[in-house]
Amino acid sequence: MRQPVLSQWTFADRITELGFGVAILAGVVAILSGLGTRWGWWYYMTGLTLLRIAALSGGVASIVSLIGGALARHEHRGAIFFVASAGILIGLLTVGIPWSWAHRAEQMPLIHDITTDMVNPPQFKAIMPLRVDAENSAIYKGQETASQQMNAYPDIRTLTLPSSPASTFNTALETAKNMGWQIVDSNAKDGWIEAVASTFWFGFKDDIIVRVTPGLRGSRVDMRSTSRVGLSDIGTNADRIRTFLRRMNDAAAVSSGSSDDVGY
Repeated sequence: MRQPVLSQWTFADRITELGFGVAILAGVVAILSGLGTRWGWWYYMTGLTLLRIAALSGGVASIVSLIGGALARHEHRGAIFFVASAGILIGLLTVGIPWSWAHRAEQMPLIHDITTDMVNPPQFKAIMPLRVDAENSAIYKGQETASQQMNAYPDIRTLTLPSSPASTFNTALETAKNMGWQIVDSNAKDGWIEAVASTFWFGFKDDIIVRVTPGLRGSRVDMRSTSRVGLSDIGTNADRIRTFLRRMNDAAAVSSGSSDDVGY
């Protein structure tokens, strides 16, 4: 006796399977593009190239999955429609992340060295041996960079606090540690903290220096954050400085018993 056919693959199934498979592959390549760079498997430009390939593949996967989903819905095949939806979602996520980076990069200046003091920026010392292979120079480019920074990030400026330099330094060091930075050197007497921060996905290393000096009534906190590679940091260094100074400001407000901004 002829056995009944329990399942039969249709054209919608095949298309959906293809779209979902490509989406998964694109997602894996996208993840590894950054992690492989972070782990030293390849040069960061290779990682960015892999990310672009993953984004292109994700776009193709979304289109193929969309076609498969439309066919599956027409055939009233709920399970296949769900798989198609997953392929579309994964594909769009793979496209969306690099697209958002590119879109933000278009709105940001081509600078990667941000400081609160553009006239007398803090100078790296202990960190310099770690920058031997850095593509970007640690020498501040002066007015060329300062003009672009003032236009793009006018809020990045020196923080003044009513606390003593010694107390402010201790707060700065604790804040730096809480932000997960690798402390390379700290000198309470001179008021210097040098540290390295690594981005989560690609592991790009940015060098940071915090300078605490006496102010007219308390202390002044200046900071500099610069990337070792890349023309643009897509706003990463400015965001880091904002976060650090905001935490410093909040800590000073708590210690003084006030919720108001202390000295931005």
